Amino acid sequence: MVTRGTETVVGLSPGTLFEPAGAATPSGRRHPAGVPSAELVLSAYTGTNDEVFPRVLRLHVEAGARVADVTFGRGVFWKRVDTSRYDFHPTDLATGTDCRALPYEDESLDAVVFDPPYMEGFFRREGTAKAGAGSHRAFRDRYSGGGEAPEPKGRRWHGAVLDLYVEGGREARRVLRPRGTLIVKSQDEVSANRQNLTHVEIIGEYARMGLYCKDLFVLIRPNRPGVSRILKQVHARKNHSYFLVFVKTDGNVERARS
Repeated sequence: MVTRGTETVVGLSPGTLFEPAGAATPSGRRHPAGVPSAELVLSAYTGTNDEVFPRVLRLHVEAGARVADVTFGRGVFWKRVDTSRYDFHPTDLATGTDCRALPYEDESLDAVVFDPPYMEGFFRREGTAKAGAGSHRAFRDRYSGGGEAPEPKGRRWHGAVLDLYVEGGREARRVLRPRGTLIVKSQDEVSANRQNLTHVEIIGEYARMGLYCKDLFVLIRPNRPGVSRILKQVHARKNHSYFLVFVKTDGNVERARS
């Protein structure tokens, strides 16, 4: 039950945005379903991960769900989340869990959160190598609590980034229950002077393995990014990233879209 002004609406729990379809007016005529609201979850925000991530959960993960964050790191995403509302399992490389070989049984989770290193400089063996804005220590810290990068299996640079997304996504699909939710953080990148729309590549790869992209959130960083030793700018500097929300399908994409 929710109070709306002086009117009490029965059948809605707090945070519910819609009434049952086709509710009747006092005159007996039907009116379009829904409750007027300015509190909708939006597709784009300027802010930080910990400000936007709770909105993603609010829309796509129910209370009581069994959730594993498989790249937990320092838990930045969860700073504003009451994790007691979920059956919550935080793991990462620092706790001995590789996102490509999860310690969960098949179809045992309702939701998986996946935030791997998404810039190719992280996979360079040389400690002084740089890419994007410079040092990739921030990505290393967030992914593994300061540990080493996972060894690439095959390709290098941007290819290694995409391979990690593919291998981690395939493993996430294995442990997700039917119609389970996979939340993925990603960012596009320029590697070797080539534009890579990583989020588009991920969506395509995941679709082929049976993960339907149900939603996309754009996160714009609140401060201006800088770069050192630039000679000539040839690509727009990235100041946005994405939360991608996927649903595990059973081969029926139409059902997953509902």
